[in-house]
Amino acid sequence: MDSDPTHRLDDLAHIEAIKQLKHRYWRSCDAKDVNGFRGCFIAEGARIDYGPLGTFDDAEPMAKIFGQVALHQVDGQYVIFDMHHGHHPELILTSETTATGRWTLEFRQVNLLDRTETLMTGEYDDKYVVESGEWKMSASKLTVRWSVRRPLGDDAEVRAGTFDS
Repeated sequence: MDSDPTHRLDDLAHIEAIKQLKHRYWRSCDAKDVNGFRGCFIAEGARIDYGPLGTFDDAEPMAKIFGQVALHQVDGQYVIFDMHHGHHPELILTSETTATGRWTLEFRQVNLLDRTETLMTGEYDDKYVVESGEWKMSASKLTVRWSVRRPLGDDAEVRAGTFDS
């Protein structure tokens, strides 16, 4: 890290902005906010590899899949509920406008269609770039480390809150 206090403060501000971006991404996922999800990536050409969900050369197709899954309703009620928690960030500024990052994901999903709960952990490897004055993801790869899928018992009761932003 640069020894100049001004540069060090700038570096810390960049790292904090990237952290906020990634947290905004996860919050958008959990809130079923397709526009918020899409807005975390560069306008064109983001490289996304989410394993079983697919690999894409732009964020738009992934945002469409996210919308289809997250916004799916039966009888006017959402049927998929996600929880994303990110931990252990390793962020490296590679220039004033580029960075790389690695995060550990803790994921939980309740699926009322097949009455299952999934627990999963994985690692995100990301690339970030400043676009129009804001940090955005230009690449994101998720590697699943392990997962458990189990049935919801007959006595399981799921109460949904609101998902309006």
